[in-house]
Amino acid sequence: MPEMRRTVKDSVFTFLFRQPFYTRLLYLALHPEDVTVTEEDCKIITLENVLMTGLYNDLGIQVRDRLIFLMEAQSTFSVNIVLRMLLYLAETYMDYVKRHRLDLYASPPVSIPRPELYMVYTGGRSSVPDTLHLSDLFMGQGAPDTPDCLDVRVRVLRDSAQGNILDQYVQFCKILDQQRLLYGRTKRTIEETLRICMDRNILAPFLASRKKEVVDIMSMLFSQKEIMEIHDFNLAKAARHAGREEGQQEGMQKGMQKGMQKGMQKGGELEFLRMANLSKALAESGREHELAKALMDRALYERLLKEFGL
Repeated sequence: MPEMRRTVKDSVFTFLFRQPFYTRLLYLALHPEDVTVTEEDCKIITLENVLMTGLYNDLGIQVRDRLIFLMEAQSTFSVNIVLRMLLYLAETYMDYVKRHRLDLYASPPVSIPRPELYMVYTGGRSSVPDTLHLSDLFMGQGAPDTPDCLDVRVRVLRDSAQGNILDQYVQFCKILDQQRLLYGRTKRTIEETLRICMDRNILAPFLASRKKEVVDIMSMLFSQKEIMEIHDFNLAKAARHAGREEGQQEGMQKGMQKGMQKGMQKGGELEFLRMANLSKALAESGREHELAKALMDRALYERLLKEFGL
């Protein structure tokens, strides 16, 4: 069964940097020397549904025909992201080859954009390396003087205190984490996060102009987290009672009721109930991977509700 994607802050990240103005600012944060770059030079090439598990690439950008860079926003550190990035890169190059009709079997060498891979780390762990290498995941130890036939390098980006758009996003995430510790996954957390960011001039123009969209995204993602907890509870319960169908159904119902009651206490009873029922309907249809996308796309969300009669 496909895994449900766990997203909290990275969807705000995706929404922010899909805006052409901020896409260019992001590129300039990494390449400040390229002052002639324009918004039209930066083309979004983000992948969707690359793996059967339903994982998505957060952000892919092609700058002119010279550079492709892929970026993932992570609040939980994992060295395994370097392998995921390799898979994203391979799929991105495959798309590039198809779009440009490159003949990989011809004698002349083809020309492809140079890749740059990044992870934006927004968590609180201090001992995070600046660079991750695919070779660190290789099994066994080769001879010290034997070069690896393949390596992939992912640069880890954190708050550099330079005040650029990337630093501001990291600060936004830290403020969100602080407020969530105080108020939980509530409307108060969202309001306080936006207020503090505006007061400190962190993503202020973006938040001022797109406040409704940002609030909607954060509200949906908080509700999605509740649904994820229900989903995880159900899977764990089912695993403990394998072969006992009646016990599985009872455990799933209790888990659903417990999660819904928790969500209802925080308001939005009807909306949460609809999302919980949609999560259950998608799970029963083997389509869990569609939930995360629906929570970011209101039209798709409404179509799915209508499809399942919710």
